[in-house]
Amino acid sequence: MSPQKQPTMSPLDVVILIKMLVSAEETLSQSFLARELFISQSEVSKSLHRSRYAGLVVGSYQVMAHALVDFIQYGIKYAFPQQPGAVVRGIPTAHSMTPLSEFIESGDGFVWPHGRGHSRGHSILPLYPSVVHAARVDPALHEALAMVDVIRVGKARERQLAIQILRSKLLNEEYTDQPHSNVASSPGTG
Repeated sequence: MSPQKQPTMSPLDVVILIKMLVSAEETLSQSFLARELFISQSEVSKSLHRSRYAGLVVGSYQVMAHALVDFIQYGIKYAFPQQPGAVVRGIPTAHSMTPLSEFIESGDGFVWPHGRGHSRGHSILPLYPSVVHAARVDPALHEALAMVDVIRVGKARERQLAIQILRSKLLNEEYTDQPHSNVASSPGTG
């Protein structure tokens, strides 16, 4: 008798869970998710199985949003690390994407490599190859996945802002558009 294999999370699982949370669709289905994410229904089915096992989904399509945000905040950069690559043409991600691009000025942009992209920056591999196509047709998904990329490759301040934005988008927590509003300065630091 062979030992049973434990399901392990995949980067695709994070993409699917985020899509479920940002979707305006009232009734989710595997066929809808497959179509919207440019993947097969079997990939969706396997992903939902892994997410249920991990406690990130209960029932058919109820995402445990707080648990997902905790995983993104504390674990994603270790579970699915990324190192910026060569400068290429592509689709903006990380702090090169709004709303962070409004707060962060940097000469180093980040992109998902794509031949039809209109931006240049250091390449960041997306969590899953079809993400680029899905993000091009779903701005809410694009923004959320770009914030995840900030957590994967950004500096501490950028990650803090990205988490605040993700909490707003995925948990409906209030976001003030003032990234320093909840950061107190120490006495004597000006």
